[in-house]
Amino acid sequence: MTKSQIDRLGERLKEGNLNEENLRLLDEYRRSFSHAYERVINIIRQNLNLEPTGRPTKSTQSIVQKLRRESIRLTQMQDVAGCRITVENVRAQEEAIRELATLFEKVSVSDRRRTPSHGYRAVHVVVRIDDIAVEVQVRTSLQHLWAELSEKLADVSVPEIKYGGGSVLERDYLARFSRVIAEVEIGEPEQDYPTIKRVLSDELRTMISYLSKLGSERKAKQNDLPH
Repeated sequence: MTKSQIDRLGERLKEGNLNEENLRLLDEYRRSFSHAYERVINIIRQNLNLEPTGRPTKSTQSIVQKLRRESIRLTQMQDVAGCRITVENVRAQEEAIRELATLFEKVSVSDRRRTPSHGYRAVHVVVRIDDIAVEVQVRTSLQHLWAELSEKLADVSVPEIKYGGGSVLERDYLARFSRVIAEVEIGEPEQDYPTIKRVLSDELRTMISYLSKLGSERKAKQNDLPH
């Protein structure tokens, strides 16, 4: 498909036209990212000694929601294919970013630590293989735990919590954890970082476990309702 054909497909999807032909074309478009995605994964494994996690392509629902939420064209979406690497701390994060910049010729970096998105902090490195974009999310372990907490809260509340929706209490709760993580990681050299990190990680994991259990219980109750 040409760029204009892809963007017209995105407009139809954005309008809710999810017929068989549009879904087939979307699947064809997503498959075009597979080769670049696999190359990025292999290069990271071989050179950074890290195991990326992620997904070869974004789901249909996620693509449609992003098209509606951000008012972008489908060809402008840089995370159709993407992976994530999680490192121990900010210093390791900075090192991984530098290494990615040397491993790939075409790289753009979006630092969401300084400008967090509704509390979400990470560094997104978009690399291009044969002019195909693949997003590499680089997170510290604390940033990753916060993202997990946000996901679990979205499951039991509303999905929009990740994008500034939900109740004021929920938004403040996530924002507080995000600020604490940023303060701890910025101050890492001057404080007992391992101890503080362990305490904060335990608190985050406890809340993630609680929300996971709550979500499972709600899902079970929904499944028990008569159809």
